Amino acid sequence: MDLAGIYRAEYGRCVATLARLLGDINLAEEAVQDAFTTALEKWQTPPPNPGAWIVTTARNRAVDRLRRESTREARHAEALLLHQPDEPQEVGPVRDDQLRLIFTCCHPALGPDARAALTLRLLGGLEVPEIARAYLVPEATVAQRIVRAKKKIRDAGIPYRVPAMHELPDRLPPVLTVLYLIFSEGHAATAGPLIRTDLCAEAIRLARELAALMPDEPEVLGLLALLLLTEARRPARLDAAGEVVLLADQDRSLWNRALISEGHDLVRRCLRRNRPGPYQIQAAINAVHTDGAATDWSQVLALYDQLLALAPTPIVELNRAVAVAEVHGPAMALAALEGVDLPGYHRLPATRAELLARLGRDEEAHAAYDQAVALATNETEREFLRTRQSRLDRRAR
Repeated sequence: MDLAGIYRAEYGRCVATLARLLGDINLAEEAVQDAFTTALEKWQTPPPNPGAWIVTTARNRAVDRLRRESTREARHAEALLLHQPDEPQEVGPVRDDQLRLIFTCCHPALGPDARAALTLRLLGGLEVPEIARAYLVPEATVAQRIVRAKKKIRDAGIPYRVPAMHELPDRLPPVLTVLYLIFSEGHAATAGPLIRTDLCAEAIRLARELAALMPDEPEVLGLLALLLLTEARRPARLDAAGEVVLLADQDRSLWNRALISEGHDLVRRCLRRNRPGPYQIQAAINAVHTDGAATDWSQVLALYDQLLALAPTPIVELNRAVAVAEVHGPAMALAALEGVDLPGYHRLPATRAELLARLGRDEEAHAAYDQAVALATNETEREFLRTRQSRLDRRAR
């Protein structure tokens, strides 16, 4: 693995460990960045355990920096760092450094957008432009959110720990959102390779940790099931040439049956609890997609109707329209998209293009594909859209 791959795989873990050791997120992030810069200068080949090398180097850099500071706080931090045991001290029910950091970043004192942006930066290792594209907002907005969130954590004295067990349910929703966003970026990256397996694996690992911590929370189980069932289809999402393969065209024999079985078991556990939530319903939709040789679109549409009642968002409306097209035809699906507003999101015009093409409205479909290509940020997705547009144009000749 090259340094860029090591950075993606290890950045979040290293920052979380240093944050625990230092008690200072800003200093932890800066020390880890310094360590990776040093690695770029010194490594001929990566060491056997690159993450441990980065943590040790970052810890030394932090000590050097603290020694240059003359304040009492800096001297106190240096003393704590030098005498910190290698294993984390238990301050709550979570043993994992990254879960600790997620709960810190998702503190209620921070706004929802700041929580997600900060966690994606610190644990996902995403750069500001990547987060901005994921949120469809300017880079400057994301940068401000991250800076303000770190300042809030420092000024409010938000500790690097998880809440007490009785507080966890109230603190849970933003944590679930962040894990979902990390997985989503891995599943369909905003730039570079379309699929970032490191982010997908990390989101699933953390979701498993959370499920072990809170086994009676249906939405935790629902999120884990959703991630597993989505990940199960990954081997069939790209063909041998690296091009996107639509769900209907995927070779289902390539799907990971162990993950599907585990995901279905979790969905059944959620159904027995009869406390439906958005992640559970999305997991149920994916369970239908992975049950049998073909998708039961009527069942999918019924689930989307239920999801829309619980979470009436434009994304849900867009996804529901795809199910409407399969059950009632493209004309009704196109009507369902009237009024759906997702500025900057390429999948809305891409879906419109597909529906218009199915209706034989080729000129409008071509224009919608142009819009989708212009909005897409990942080259693999852009190439897929161009291919679909070219097929449409050949048909029109």
